[in-house]
Amino acid sequence: MVSIQEAQSIIFENTRLLPSEDIPLLKGLGRVICEDVCAPWDFPAFDNSGMDGYAFCHSAMQGDRLEVAGFLPAGSVRNLPVEPGKAVRIMTGAPIPPGCDTVVPVERIEETDEGIRITEDIKTGSHVRKRGDDVRSGARVIAAGTVLRPQEIAMLASCGLTTARVFTRPKIGVLATGDELVEPGERLSPGKIINSNSSGIAAQVLEAGGEPMMLGIAHDEENATRTAILAGLEADILITTGGVSVGDRDRVRETIAALGGKIGFWKVNMKPGKPVAFAVLQGKPIFALPGNPVAAMVSFEMFVRPAILKMAGHTRIFRSAVRAELMESIKNSGDRPHLIRLFVDMRNGRYVASTTGSQGSARLSSLTEGNGLATIAPGASLSTGEKVEVFLFDRRFEMCSPGRREHFSGHDFYSSFHEKTSPEKLTR
Repeated sequence: MVSIQEAQSIIFENTRLLPSEDIPLLKGLGRVICEDVCAPWDFPAFDNSGMDGYAFCHSAMQGDRLEVAGFLPAGSVRNLPVEPGKAVRIMTGAPIPPGCDTVVPVERIEETDEGIRITEDIKTGSHVRKRGDDVRSGARVIAAGTVLRPQEIAMLASCGLTTARVFTRPKIGVLATGDELVEPGERLSPGKIINSNSSGIAAQVLEAGGEPMMLGIAHDEENATRTAILAGLEADILITTGGVSVGDRDRVRETIAALGGKIGFWKVNMKPGKPVAFAVLQGKPIFALPGNPVAAMVSFEMFVRPAILKMAGHTRIFRSAVRAELMESIKNSGDRPHLIRLFVDMRNGRYVASTTGSQGSARLSSLTEGNGLATIAPGASLSTGEKVEVFLFDRRFEMCSPGRREHFSGHDFYSSFHEKTSPEKLTR
């Protein structure tokens, strides 16, 4: 067996970066841009008003009164200089007219028969947004390798762009194997099991930014497995679930090898997910994951998700982690590192964690009731109150609902799964 870290190193050595493509800006959300973008002009491109108010020359003012000499809405330009002692009513974003250097907001003036009176002290240059204050022409505004968020989309649009050059989204083949499987919606006869793995793995692919290609179910027969694997090579990555252990009808690994695939590793020193195989066939990475749903999804988190992100140009490919205080004791009596499913929440401004109950690799609710994983070393025994590093795959617990903003001041939102909790409590 290889360690988790050794398995990840082998995977990354065999994961290539995908080519780039030009796509419409809005479709670039969440994608990785593959080239630097520089400002084609100054931002802002001209001195403009930061407030609705009156533009005037501060040094030419005598007293607190100004005569109004016109109106300048946003989108218009005034080329005629404003005479000393006079002001122009101006709207936010309108260019500062010649002869002016300051704007007084409408909230700080009083209208008079002769014009306006400034009711508060105003400093020279107040409320004037100077040309290039944000970005100078030619400056890099977005670096290659940046994940495009709404603010980056806005910046690209500010540069006059309608498209973005990003790394291609990986296409991921998802194949289930097993004579016992039927698809959701089909009749469930005795001895059959619904194929939940493909739906769960495909959802993980989508969440990682990939495009799942659903390849159905391959029966436990050599030709069927071979045909399905070859079809999956149309994708950038192929994921299989089931058929990778040591059973008489577990044919995935031997079929990959028979097709000329290079097996990078088989079996990882972890629980759940020990019978994981990684191979490269015709230049395409293949992840053969276990059939048990929890083992499959945990294995995806540890190995497939980082590979998808790396392939799509991401430089940060691992989940963030927090140090959480255990609300119960945990013991690993086995001889492999155990990836424990935990529910993490906030309590008085600190992270707290509780297990999601039985940790069986077929118990899917151990994942649905949790939001993180912690690696417990073989033979380790952790007591209540000790802290453990938890890798989070869901951070929504850090958000709060309307009227519950006290969350930000450390309000106690913790609820233990060992209590009889309502759905409202479980999702708050």
